[in-house]
Amino acid sequence: MTASLWLTLLPLWILAGLLVLFGVLALLSRVKGGTYVRPIAQAMLKVPLLGRGMRKASQAALERQNPDLASALTKLQRSGAINDPMKAQQAMSRLTAPERRAYLDAVGEQTEVPQEMNRQMRRQLERARKGQRRR
Repeated sequence: MTASLWLTLLPLWILAGLLVLFGVLALLSRVKGGTYVRPIAQAMLKVPLLGRGMRKASQAALERQNPDLASALTKLQRSGAINDPMKAQQAMSRLTAPERRAYLDAVGEQTEVPQEMNRQMRRQLERARKGQRRR
């Protein structure tokens, strides 16, 4: 009797487990800008089926948001610029002006700002970023 009940409710147990896992991931993504989810997501990328699906979904979202950046990243990945600085320089020279601008803006946003900055230093950094955007 209990074995048949367990088998009958097995899909519900699996669904409940997935729901709890999804809830934990959603909660962790809200804490400190997702710093606790990044290692989990990187581990999930190593699983072949999940990794391929997540990369395709990420690429599709990037193409919708910023097509120039998506095109630049595709060209850089295709040329193998990730590991070799010389190939990266050659690939950067092959990018169009909007692609190069989008890539450099994205890289500039990725750089972390040190926490121990006073107001004057923050303003100088903001002015420098605004100056780079105008060019």
